[in-house]
Amino acid sequence: MRKNLEATGLAALALLVWITYSALYGSNPLPGRIPTHFDLAGNPNGWGSPTTLLLLPAVAATMYLAMTILVRFPSAFSYPVTVTAENRPRLQKLTISMVAWLKVELVCLFAWIQWSIVAAARHGHSGLSLALIPVSILVILGTVVWFIVALLRAGQAAAAA
Repeated sequence: MRKNLEATGLAALALLVWITYSALYGSNPLPGRIPTHFDLAGNPNGWGSPTTLLLLPAVAATMYLAMTILVRFPSAFSYPVTVTAENRPRLQKLTISMVAWLKVELVCLFAWIQWSIVAAARHGHSGLSLALIPVSILVILGTVVWFIVALLRAGQAAAAA
């Protein structure tokens, strides 16, 4: 499962880079001024150079790399339960899975934002989808809550045994 998540995360990162590359260097160039910031309603309220599009892939790649390195040190994680020799492998496996899911979700979010910025710049759309913020919050917080509950259950199961 984790290998599939890693492949999906790398594919989403590649998609983000492709969106950026094609927007900056493709056959349909962006105008000299693109939306770079949006209000809560998704309407553009800040404008800048198309080269600002390079920021999202750079941040996404840095975040992806940092999270990939982070999972190499699961003993440094802070857990919501007491860690024992019996429950340590299960807790570490759950936490590594949570980080893998979050990497995929965050890179997909960045790709969605980048796609929306490019579409707004090219086609004059109003901006970001109104679903972007609530869906992103729901998915990311849902993942974190699900894994925290799983960690708590894993800790309780080990304590009961």
